[in-house]
Amino acid sequence: MTITVSSQDYNELLKASKGNREASPGLEADEYLDQMPKHLGRGYYRTIEVYPQLWLCIFDKDYHHDMVLKTPINHHPLQFHALALGMYTDTYRQIGRGNRNTFISGGGMQQKIDVFYQHSQRILGIDIEMPPHLLKNFFPGKDGEMLPQLNFLAKESDWQTLLYSPTNPNIQGVVMQIINCPYQGVTRRIYLQGKVIELIALQLAPFLEETTVKQLPSRLKRDTIAKIHHAKEILQASLENPPLLLELAQQVGLSESTLQRGFQMQFGTTVFGYLTNQRMEQAHQLLQNTDFTVAEVANIVGYSHLGHFAAAFKRKFGITPRECCLGKKLVSGL
Repeated sequence: MTITVSSQDYNELLKASKGNREASPGLEADEYLDQMPKHLGRGYYRTIEVYPQLWLCIFDKDYHHDMVLKTPINHHPLQFHALALGMYTDTYRQIGRGNRNTFISGGGMQQKIDVFYQHSQRILGIDIEMPPHLLKNFFPGKDGEMLPQLNFLAKESDWQTLLYSPTNPNIQGVVMQIINCPYQGVTRRIYLQGKVIELIALQLAPFLEETTVKQLPSRLKRDTIAKIHHAKEILQASLENPPLLLELAQQVGLSESTLQRGFQMQFGTTVFGYLTNQRMEQAHQLLQNTDFTVAEVANIVGYSHLGHFAAAFKRKFGITPRECCLGKKLVSGL
């Protein structure tokens, strides 16, 4: 038996099963405990605000049935993830101790993703989540801003960067030290602050050591330009359910980096920026010329979250979708 649930519904189930402080005397003022709903499995998510806006989550869980968690396109914080025990598979990769993977999920727009958990196995690990701008507090450059080498982790309204890498004994050691922190109170907070920064540095190290950046030539070949325009046509025909960047690159026979940089050179924007612009133009036309509701228009152009649609629309046109509808009514009433 496989249970499929959206990430939003799963989080609501966790909130409904939240442990109270009377039942969990070990919790401190900066800690929260979400118990696994009993009909899904056993375990918990223990969340600690280590720094302002930086959250450490220690999870230990075991599902009764095979589980699929489905997450729609969404705006994602910067996340560092590492397992101590167990294994699972997401849309892109298998994560777990067997092939010894950790991952970094950059800040920005996250593609639709499904995560598959096999029943009756213990999954123990940690997540660190924060807004990307906090990196400048821990890894500042000479100007006090974020190190330029880390800008790839802060994509804002562009597709996020996903990095999967092998773990090593140093990473595994820090993960276990975080999980088994022996201290309480202020000492615990200081200890966890140091270990969180250490873990982030260890996970980033392989990528910061890669200093060679491949650049496209200043002029693109004629067949490369044709493939980039073909990719644009594919996006225009599939606004509601566009292919992933890797899928789009494979369809037109280019690498992801060539496609991204070629789009920038040809159209002055990224693939995601172009897609968002086309979606907003279509949404504006629908709101102005049809009787569809804002929610219906958002769904037509591929947004499952109404708030994300409204924010993107306002960035593009300076007004909200509802204000756009209101303006149409005012004009028609004259």
